Amino acid sequence: MSERDPAILGASDAALPAVAAPVVERPKPRPRPAAETVTVVGFWRRWVASMIDLAIILPVSVVLIAIASAIAGIHLPPSRVRGVDFWLDLVLVSDPAMVTAIVITLAVAMIYLYVFQATIGQTLGMRVLKLRVIDVYGERPSFARVGLRTAGYLAGLATLFLGFLWIGFDAEKRGLHDWIAGTYVIRA
Repeated sequence: MSERDPAILGASDAALPAVAAPVVERPKPRPRPAAETVTVVGFWRRWVASMIDLAIILPVSVVLIAIASAIAGIHLPPSRVRGVDFWLDLVLVSDPAMVTAIVITLAVAMIYLYVFQATIGQTLGMRVLKLRVIDVYGERPSFARVGLRTAGYLAGLATLFLGFLWIGFDAEKRGLHDWIAGTYVIRA
């Protein structure tokens, strides 16, 4: 029996001529666009930007602390000498006025950092120094990533600022908050 036996294949199949399989050409890959070259910013430029941000955050915090203390009727205890020991004692004994001041200042700072980094990818201090935050893919970070970055600032504070000093010694110039969120600070 041959391969083209009409009894097995059927009458219509026997009449078909043998055809070679078509050659399928694969599309040529498109060249990828060249990746954008970025310059990661180090400790000192970021520190200057944070001092500009602090100059914005502190006056707002002072006004809100004054309003809150007037409403709640809590004030710092009287003292003739207000040195480092005085403030440290107030923190250690959890003085209500001091705790209120710390909580309000942290809240203002976290809101400021989150809102500006989530909306425009940079704080006002970063804008002055022409810096911006990107994620590991080179894009503006998502709202969730900015939330992680903001929580990372608290982790940097909890390590007695070592999370921020880390920027000066890290090969990628990233602080603890950058590693937590997967971000970089670059020149804009």
